[in-house]
Amino acid sequence: MKVSIIVPVYNVEKYLSKCLDSLLSQTLDNIEILVIDDGSTDHSSDIIQEYSSRSDKIHAFRKPNGGLSDARNYAFSHITGEYTGFIDSDDFVDSDMYETLYQRATETNADIVECNLHHTWADHEDTEYGEKLTNQKQLLMNGRSVVWNKIYRTEWLKSTGVSFPTGLIYEDVNFYSKLIPFLTKIEYVDQAFVHYVQRNTSINNHQSLKTLQIIDILNDILSFYKANGFYDEYQDALEFLFTRILLCSSMGRMSRIPDKSDRQKALALNWQE
Repeated sequence: MKVSIIVPVYNVEKYLSKCLDSLLSQTLDNIEILVIDDGSTDHSSDIIQEYSSRSDKIHAFRKPNGGLSDARNYAFSHITGEYTGFIDSDDFVDSDMYETLYQRATETNADIVECNLHHTWADHEDTEYGEKLTNQKQLLMNGRSVVWNKIYRTEWLKSTGVSFPTGLIYEDVNFYSKLIPFLTKIEYVDQAFVHYVQRNTSINNHQSLKTLQIIDILNDILSFYKANGFYDEYQDALEFLFTRILLCSSMGRMSRIPDKSDRQKALALNWQE
């Protein structure tokens, strides 16, 4: 198997078919699509069963609800591909995405290959192009932490022992930051393959005190670097990353919390941190 694609699913019946259709249309042969139903209560389970009966590329699993990170971690033991990818079940991808990424990966023996992406709204798309960073400290400070615009060499990924933090949002920041010290080579392709669907119910559009979980995420990253002997080398890069997140993206999210009391509490704790 060339690429294993992990798709966590929870109550996305309106979007799931488009996601799975885009994966089944991939031009790369020998892929497997690991669909993890994380205890959905809508018709997502029925859609998964329908698609798995139509294609042997889809491997369907169902587990009690544990959140996005738990669903992704659950899939790790079922990966058989040389490379691993992640797609969220409300997004979709272009048909030549995994062929292009896999070709670059095998040509360069890269641990990670990254592509660009579209922010897809109901009536338009904005394309995001990232920097082609290769230095580990620069990647930690300014790299794109989202996991679904990349493929990862499976043997390398498993050797790091890194998994997603359960019970917390901002899980991609945690996962990506912990991988950086182990990284030997990252490659890029210019194309924007992923369509990151913007929904009014997403974390970017509905803020609450859950935004404070970024502090737990950052503290966990710090503990990981110290426990694994990486802290001294990456101290300055970590300080930059934490400052950028807490004073830019996180403060922006917290300022949009509708409840005034919760908003003031979040901003005060964020500043204190």
